[in-house]
Amino acid sequence: MKALLCTDRGARLGDVPEPKLLPGEAIVAVRSAGICNTDLELARGYMGFTGVLGHEVLGEVVEAHGGPVPKELSGKRVVMEINCACGHCATCRGGGRNHCPTRTVLGILGRDGGIAERVRIPLENLHVLPDAIPEEAAVFIEPLAAALHAFDEAAPRPGERVCVLGDGKLGLLVGLALAARRGDLGRAVAVGRHRDKLALLEAAGLDVALEEGFSETGFDVVVEATGQPAGLARALALVRPRGTIVLKSTYAGAAGVDLAPIVINEIRLVGSRCGDFTRAIDVLSRGVVDPRPLVTARYPLAEADRAFARAAEPGVLKVLVEP
Repeated sequence: MKALLCTDRGARLGDVPEPKLLPGEAIVAVRSAGICNTDLELARGYMGFTGVLGHEVLGEVVEAHGGPVPKELSGKRVVMEINCACGHCATCRGGGRNHCPTRTVLGILGRDGGIAERVRIPLENLHVLPDAIPEEAAVFIEPLAAALHAFDEAAPRPGERVCVLGDGKLGLLVGLALAARRGDLGRAVAVGRHRDKLALLEAAGLDVALEEGFSETGFDVVVEATGQPAGLARALALVRPRGTIVLKSTYAGAAGVDLAPIVINEIRLVGSRCGDFTRAIDVLSRGVVDPRPLVTARYPLAEADRAFARAAEPGVLKVLVEP
C-alpha cells in the first residue's frame, strides 16, 4: 500500500507492506490525516524516527483481530489516541498511559502512522465520532486535545493575564482553546508574526498583537507554542516572576536558552503534550471551537510528497492528506 515515509533522507511517498494485526488491535482505513509541525521535525531528524508518518488520523475500522469488527465501531468514523501503552505497568495502572515507559507512539515512536491507506492501532485507542462533527474538523481532534491540555496544569485564575506565544497551527489551536475559556481573565492575548493568522483568534474574541514591537510583560501564564528554539527565551521575557510557562513546542535540536532567569525569578516550567480526546470531541460537538479555518490545502495520498512540501512552506497552516 502507499504511505508517506520518514527516512534518513526526509519524507517521501513509498510502498509499504499491509499492516499485520496483533491481538487487541484493529486495521483502520484512513479517510483523512493532517500534517503537523511534529511531522516536519521528524523528517529533520527529531526522535530518530523512521517509518510511516502521521498521527492526526480519521478513518473507519475495516478489520479487527480474532473476529468481526465490534458492533459499536462498525461503519463509524473513528479517531485514534496516539500513545499505545502496555496497560499493566505501574505507570499505566497509576493513570499515566501517555507516559508508559514501553509505549509506542503513532507515527512518532516505534509504530507506523496514518498518512497511508490503512493503519494498525489498538482497539482501546479508538474513539467514535458523533455525526455532528464535520470531516474537516474531526481531523483536528488530536491537536485540539493537546491544545486544551495546555491549561490543565497551569489553569489561569480569575483576573490573571495569559499570553499565547506563536501563531502557527498549534499556537492558533491553543489560542482558540483560550478564547473558549477566557471568562473572567484579566487579559488574554495571542502574540505572533502574521496579521492574517492572528485575525482568526481576534474573530474568536482574543486580543492579538504582532510580536515585533510587542513590549508588554508580566503575564501570569505564557504558553510557548512557536515551534522554534527561540520561543522559550521569548516566553521568559514575557512571564512575571513566579509565573508559569507552558511549553508546547517540539523540534529537532537544542533550545540553547539561558536558564538563570528561571532560577532567579522562580519561574514554573510545565511541559505539555497529549490531551483528553473525549473533551476535544465534546468541544467540537458543541461548536465551542471551529478549527476548519486553519485548513490551507487538501491532497490525495498519491500527492503526499507535494502535500508535505506545502506543509513545510512558511505561513502554511493545516494540510490534509486524503487517501
